Amino acid sequence: MNDLDALAALLTSLDGHGYRAYKRIEGAWSGPGFTLLVDHVQPDPFATPTRLRVRLPHATHGLPADLWANRPRRVGFLNHLLRVFQRALQSCPGVGSGRSCVFFVDAGGAEVLERAAACAGPDYLELRFRVGLPAKGRTVLGRAAARLLTQVLPQAVEVLRAPNLDEAEARRWANLTEDHARLQDRLTELGLVAFVRDGSVLPRKSGVSSEPLADAVPFESPPELRVTLDTLHHGPVTGMGLPEGVTVITGGGFHGKTTLLEALELGVYPHAPGDGREWVVTRENAVKVKSEDGRAVTGVYLTPFIHDLPRGASTDAFSTPDASGSTSLAAAIMEALELGADTLLLDEDTSATNLLVRDARMQRLVRRETITPLIDRVRELHQRLGVSTVLVTGGSGDYLDVADRVLLLEHYRARDATAAARAVAQELPTGRAVGDPAHPLAVRPRVPLPEGLDPRRGHREKIQARSVNELLYGPETVDLRGLDQLVDPSQVRAIGHLIARIHHRAGRDTLRALLEQLEAELDERGLIALAPLPELARPRRFEVGATLNRLRRLRVETV
Repeated sequence: MNDLDALAALLTSLDGHGYRAYKRIEGAWSGPGFTLLVDHVQPDPFATPTRLRVRLPHATHGLPADLWANRPRRVGFLNHLLRVFQRALQSCPGVGSGRSCVFFVDAGGAEVLERAAACAGPDYLELRFRVGLPAKGRTVLGRAAARLLTQVLPQAVEVLRAPNLDEAEARRWANLTEDHARLQDRLTELGLVAFVRDGSVLPRKSGVSSEPLADAVPFESPPELRVTLDTLHHGPVTGMGLPEGVTVITGGGFHGKTTLLEALELGVYPHAPGDGREWVVTRENAVKVKSEDGRAVTGVYLTPFIHDLPRGASTDAFSTPDASGSTSLAAAIMEALELGADTLLLDEDTSATNLLVRDARMQRLVRRETITPLIDRVRELHQRLGVSTVLVTGGSGDYLDVADRVLLLEHYRARDATAAARAVAQELPTGRAVGDPAHPLAVRPRVPLPEGLDPRRGHREKIQARSVNELLYGPETVDLRGLDQLVDPSQVRAIGHLIARIHHRAGRDTLRALLEQLEAELDERGLIALAPLPELARPRRFEVGATLNRLRRLRVETV
């Protein structure tokens, strides 16, 4: 194996050549205590940057192995390592055109996700990233490239070694993600759907920011819902334990009820230290659902919510390229149940009112109704299927009749208003008729078919995450704005490659079975087995299935 001196000499000799001469540096290069692997060189300075890896044998970096002893610890530790490495690379001098001399490290944001950009193997740590090799136009700047890869990069690698890395901070990340996983595992046995520690800072600076609001009111649990849970590394933690069943979160406008729901929906992920939501822990199978006018729905069993359509059209395997608000919300609920959701999260602001509730006046006026609203199913969801519901509402008072508990947000402080809500419900009856729904609440699995799942556009596979809200898959652009629990474009990219895997297996197993098989493979082989890309972050099966469900070319068979 050649060393970095040989790489520097080669790069210097390439100075002034055409850009494709950079292909000669592909391969492995030995550095001081690490190996640089140049996997794929970009064809021109404006193309996707060059893909590299840095591999540090455990014998040379000196970091203790307990930092990555299990999956949760490994995810936290490697996220920290990526962020340290990313900061160290910011000193790279910028010269040339296009993306010259720019390093790209997929280090993530507030949520701590399993990433293809880093791995801890039996023998080494490995970081995967990209760099724009320097050029003037399409002419190689070989001396600048030599400085970039044989001086700047090795200096950054040095921060990953035990004498230079803040081990206490690395351990803080590993301990926090392990405790999040431990609490998440314990929620079911404790009969809780979520936990919010006292002192958590839930508000963000803005609706598009992940930074905590500096002067936010820290969360304080209502005494009636206060629980203390043991952790592995942080001792006992006290906060609100949200029980299973039907929970209504209410309050006046701008008092924090949606902020609490948003924290709960992202509590399925661990968060970076200092985020403020580190101790918001939600069941891993909790799914946020909402209305999405215009989305495609394919072969979904909607009859528990939508039925008896004019002209006798069936909703047992309902399809439409242009769903209404109520139809899309009903589909989102049934699709989540199909994939194994045990908790539904809803906000009335993003939910079709007619699928949430029909009041007494509309019941009296409209006799031929094709919708069974959620209010008539929500208790059945819990009692028959074991699925809890958390609903934010400021105007649907009828839900006070069916709620197991009511949280009232006033000036960003939560209090248990269950007793008061029941008194109001008894004093002011709604008069709405409550009967047994005519159609059974059940889930009908679907088998995706290979047609419609081909990722090719023309003769080439096309999978591109344009943002966290949009996936280009083959000839189709998939709108993902309705998936509030997607937090990173690298998750979207991974979803595209997972759907491509489903394409090759479609037609045999149900969607849930296929997704569970893929989850097991990711557990065993890691994200890098999907594609040799550093920009992949692990999604949940719910977001993979939800993306597939939004493909307009999707074809399914109902079991």
